[in-house]
Amino acid sequence: MASAALPEAVAPKKKGNVRFAFACAILASMTSILLGYDIGVMSGASLYIKKDFNISDGKVEVLMGILNLYSLIGSFAAGRTSDWIGRRYTIVFAAVIFFAGAFLMGFAVNYAMLMFGRFVAGIGVGYALMIAPVYTAEVSPASARGFLTSFPEVFINFGILLGYVSNYAFSRLPLNLGWRIMLGIGAAPSVLLALMVLGMPESPRWLVMKGRLADAKVVLEKTSNTAEEAAERLADIKAAAGIPEELDGDVVTVPKRGSGNEKRVWKELILSPTPAMRRILLSGIGIHFFQQASGIDSVVLYSPRVFKSAGITDDKHLLGTTCAVGVTKTLFILVATFFLDRVGRRPLLLSSTGGMILSLIGLGAGLTVVGQHPDAKIPWAIGLSIASTLAYVAFFSIGLGPITWVYSSEIFPLQVRALGCSLGVAANRVTSGVISMTFLSLSKAITIGGSFFLYSGIAALAWVFFYTYLPETRGRTLEEMSKLFGDTAAASESDEPAKEKKKVEMAATN
Repeated sequence: MASAALPEAVAPKKKGNVRFAFACAILASMTSILLGYDIGVMSGASLYIKKDFNISDGKVEVLMGILNLYSLIGSFAAGRTSDWIGRRYTIVFAAVIFFAGAFLMGFAVNYAMLMFGRFVAGIGVGYALMIAPVYTAEVSPASARGFLTSFPEVFINFGILLGYVSNYAFSRLPLNLGWRIMLGIGAAPSVLLALMVLGMPESPRWLVMKGRLADAKVVLEKTSNTAEEAAERLADIKAAAGIPEELDGDVVTVPKRGSGNEKRVWKELILSPTPAMRRILLSGIGIHFFQQASGIDSVVLYSPRVFKSAGITDDKHLLGTTCAVGVTKTLFILVATFFLDRVGRRPLLLSSTGGMILSLIGLGAGLTVVGQHPDAKIPWAIGLSIASTLAYVAFFSIGLGPITWVYSSEIFPLQVRALGCSLGVAANRVTSGVISMTFLSLSKAITIGGSFFLYSGIAALAWVFFYTYLPETRGRTLEEMSKLFGDTAAASESDEPAKEKKKVEMAATN
């Protein structure tokens, strides 16, 4: 009877733990709403800012893309900040910075003040982009890490949709008021977020890095499926942090992590990495580069202009069709979250990128035909352009969109994770900035259709890179990743506990 009752006693705890990890992931990932809202709202607000301030297309390009470059400051600072004050307070800090930026943009009286608001908001976005996936990956059990770590991308898409809806809702207001409310209202969620995040636990991996083993145990027991898994995760994290297995207690002394350790981190990851570490670094940076280089920001930021090129001229119809892009992205990202831990990263990534290639070719063809007949409406070409745009964002959202953040947050070893993720975010933001700040100029140089043909070629290169270079990580613990990428030393170390466990089991059997 006792053995029959045991599963009933354990099952509720497992569900409760998954719910707790789920709640933590949602709260941390909500910082990504801030970036998504900014991307979505600027696509429409820029139309009115251009009219109000009477600025050129070149200045519009800079205004749209400069936030990505400013966010580099935040993403690099976030690594050091999160190692210093913890992952949780870094999320609060990101929300406070973004609040200040949104406030400044909403009250901007000229282009210079608007750019300063973009600078402040960009730093907050950089913090949020780096810390949300890191915290979520570190608090999640391996069985649900793909699902939970995809949440930042889910909330980016939700933020984009909110931005599009804000454009549509406030488009009827007077010119000098509408765009200011669109931008300024983005400050509201950051206040709510900062207050809610204070109720979250700290990352167990950060707690172990600080020697706070008792606090780490409490968090791991709340976020693991079983007590045994919690103990195994703690042992793995202690080993990765350089804490001897036999060293136990509520608070322990961790090997010194001063300036010498910082130099060691740079040496391990950048200056003289092992072949396995080099592959991890290139994988992390490569997936971030291709996520943006395949043109997603050109579609999302400039979708009103894309649809205008396709033959839709009325402002309200433009913003309404743009809302359809936001809805499509959000729906398909939700589909992706349920398949990440069931299907795996590679199958979703490859099928997603393949679909993006075909969609970009279709979009390029439709826009080229429309561009060659400026005085005539060609219904099939307009339909192809709209359908290809929606297909492109759908394919992006089921794979490359969420998997980039999941994959890059889980492959770096603990001692270099903060720096590695910061470098990945930096590559992402630089590429995004270049794409968004050159799209209008590129379209004038090689036509808007030619631009999307170019992006399809980059997406084809991405598919080859993913197929040949990225291993599957589904179901692996964060501490097993080095072995996946060919680190034989890590493989032998990770095998030792298993061998010891097997010896104990054999002795007990005998």
